[in-house]
Amino acid sequence: MPDLIVQGALPEQRWRRTLSPGQAVAVGRSAGRWSVPWDDRISRTHAHLCFDEGLLSVTRIPDSLNPVFYQGTACEQFELRCGEHFVIGSTTFSLVEQNLGATLDAPPPVTEETISYEFLQQLRFGDADRRIDALSKLPEIFSVATTEHDQSVKLVEVVLASIPQANFVGVAEASSSSGEITTMPWERRDLQRDANLPSERLIRQAIENRESVVHTWRRATSDSESSFTQHDGADWAFCVPLTTDANCTRAVYVAGNFANVGPKPTSNLLTEDVKFVDLAARTLEHLRGMRRFERESASLRQFISPVVIDTLADQDPDLALAPREADVSVLFCDLRGFSRRTEQEADDLLGLLNRVSDALGVMTRQILAHGGVVGDFHGDAAMGFWGWPLAQEDTAARACQAALAIRREFAAAASDLQHPLSDFRMGIGIASGRAVAGKIGTTDQVKVTVFGPVVNLASRLETMTKTLRASILLDESTAAYVRQAIPATHARVRRIANVRPYGMETALEVSELLPPISEFPALSDDAIAAYEDALDALSQRDWERSFSLLHQVPADDRVKDFLTVFIAQNNRTPPNGWDGTVPLGRESLQSDGP
Repeated sequence: MPDLIVQGALPEQRWRRTLSPGQAVAVGRSAGRWSVPWDDRISRTHAHLCFDEGLLSVTRIPDSLNPVFYQGTACEQFELRCGEHFVIGSTTFSLVEQNLGATLDAPPPVTEETISYEFLQQLRFGDADRRIDALSKLPEIFSVATTEHDQSVKLVEVVLASIPQANFVGVAEASSSSGEITTMPWERRDLQRDANLPSERLIRQAIENRESVVHTWRRATSDSESSFTQHDGADWAFCVPLTTDANCTRAVYVAGNFANVGPKPTSNLLTEDVKFVDLAARTLEHLRGMRRFERESASLRQFISPVVIDTLADQDPDLALAPREADVSVLFCDLRGFSRRTEQEADDLLGLLNRVSDALGVMTRQILAHGGVVGDFHGDAAMGFWGWPLAQEDTAARACQAALAIRREFAAAASDLQHPLSDFRMGIGIASGRAVAGKIGTTDQVKVTVFGPVVNLASRLETMTKTLRASILLDESTAAYVRQAIPATHARVRRIANVRPYGMETALEVSELLPPISEFPALSDDAIAAYEDALDALSQRDWERSFSLLHQVPADDRVKDFLTVFIAQNNRTPPNGWDGTVPLGRESLQSDGP
């Protein structure tokens, strides 16, 4: 694809835009990206341009005040080929081919000089003020370019404007597959003069040796006698590699003449320009490196929690991520009814996936917002944990706050039938204890997660939310922490039962995490106290009293149904060997439900 180069009367009045097939634009003093603001002889919108099939169609807008000149004649409409130009006012519009190859036909130089990076570091600028002023503007100039190609274009423009004796500047690249060298982007000060191609010999030498190289075809003296010139207007050229590592494939190529420059040794005349280009190129590479790091960091945050990334910034990754024991709180959150919904929405699985992704986003957003680490995904479930990589004394509080925030978002969605998550329900299990956290996996693949019995317990609690009909279940240590450290104005806890999960011999005291009464008035503190009194009466074998106390709990509280049904199934009579522990059946192992 060709470029349109617009050049005004002054060197800084210049821009270059790439034209795409079928693209139609308008140029003028107020034409957005295609504006030419410096020329008062150009109207606000002066001409329509359309590029197609290798030709640029130019049509003067009838309301524009001044003519458009093509080949020295005022024209209303014409077609431009690559290498041609038209003029409006004092501004030249040139259509140029974007790709420019290199040639081996350039004659051998009269002199050749290789300049190392170490030498350039020691070199002092003769006109330091002007050079430093130009260099200081580079970050701002490069920052407005959003792509690497646009940044290269800016580099070429800066070099051409900063080296008066340069006629040609381009960024040359050697193909990693074919080895072919192309120069893109490039700029020539005099677009109306034919110029030979850049020297392939010079470019390859700079790229392969990863050092700056200078070729001269005529000495910098007042004697103009020379049979060694590359082409009209090119007495010298130098090439500066963009990087000095083994992956170097690009370089900046600059060519020019000694016109209007007094007799001065070649090394002094050009090495300052070489140093300037080297510094400009290194500034660009550093900015590119920062942008790549920012993009990679942003991408990495989709896989690794911010608290882990922040830790990696200050420590050696191998040490920071090494598995180690830590006191953690683990949260498992699972969507309810996902399997049935998959069957019901089999004709729109992509839409279902998007809704599930939104639901998982609610979970992960709250885990991260409360300083947690997203440890894993299991289909329609997410796991988060606190207490690693940095120790946190309030891991249980953070986990509970995250759980209540998740519950709050799902409750808000359920109240709006138009919300994509209105029909989703969730169950959460939280457990606290000792675990191993860090980089866990095989030599082929690893992930940052947590491992140990407390993880299994949190997962079991999450699956039990269906059987016990509670939204958020806590183990005994987490519940004790909430009662002691979190005021009732932020969270409440209700003991649900001592249970023995299917396949386990050890009994668990399971509690429910509830929002404060201001947020969840449907269950008062008196109702919670009545339920816990009923639970104590059940343990003390006074099942009639327990059954009576449960009727003081609001009828729409589904958790009380668990105990009520259990008592009714046993005819309100404690079974033989009753120890206050409710056995859970095999169904308590199933994570999916209504």
